Amino acid sequence: MNFLKSVFLVSFFCLAALPSGRAEERRILILGDSLTKGEGLMTEQAFPALLGKKMTESGNQNWTVLNGGVSGDTTAGGLRRLTWLLGKKVDILVVALGANDGLRGVAPAETDRNLQAIIDKAKAKYPDIRIIIAGMQMPDNFGKEYVKKFREVFPEVAKRNNLPLIPFLLEGVGGVPELNLPDLIHPNQKGQEVIAETVWNTLQPMINN
Repeated sequence: MNFLKSVFLVSFFCLAALPSGRAEERRILILGDSLTKGEGLMTEQAFPALLGKKMTESGNQNWTVLNGGVSGDTTAGGLRRLTWLLGKKVDILVVALGANDGLRGVAPAETDRNLQAIIDKAKAKYPDIRIIIAGMQMPDNFGKEYVKKFREVFPEVAKRNNLPLIPFLLEGVGGVPELNLPDLIHPNQKGQEVIAETVWNTLQPMINN
C-alpha cells in the first residue's frame, strides 16, 4: 500500500468517526437600535443575549442570537447596514427598528418604505429567511394623528408580507419607571428581561418548527 493511499484511508476513517448528528449552526439577527443594543447596560444584559440564554435552556444550543443594535439608528440606517449584517447566513431576522423614526418625526410612509426594503433585501439574499416585525408606539404627546399612523405602520407591513408581528416591543416596559433607566427611555436590566420574554413568545414557535 503506497503512502498516498494510506493517508486517504486514514482520513476517510477519521471523518467517518465524527458525530453524524451534529446540528447545523443557525443564526438569529436582531436588527435594532439602542433598545436592542442595551444602552447603559452590559451586552450580556441586553435582550438579544437573554434570548441566547433561553435558547440554551430550551435545548437549542445550535442557535446563535446576534445583537445588531446601534444607538440612534432608524429604519433607514438599518437598511443601510443590512447588507453587511447579512454577510453570514441568517435564518431568522427580527426587525426591531422604528423608535428613532418616531422620535424624529419621520413620516410613517417613509418608515413603511424602509421596513419593506429591509424585508425585500433580506429575502433577496436568503429566500428562505424568516422575518419577525416588532412594533413600536409613540407617546400621546406626539399628536393623536401621528401616533395613530405611526402605530399602524408595523401591523400593516407585517400583514402585507404575511409575517409574524410583535405588537409592541416595549409592552409592559414603556413608561414604567422601575423598568427603565433614569432617562425613562431605555430599559434597565429588568426591563430587558421583560422584552426578552415578549420576543421569545413569538420567536419560540419558529425555532421549534
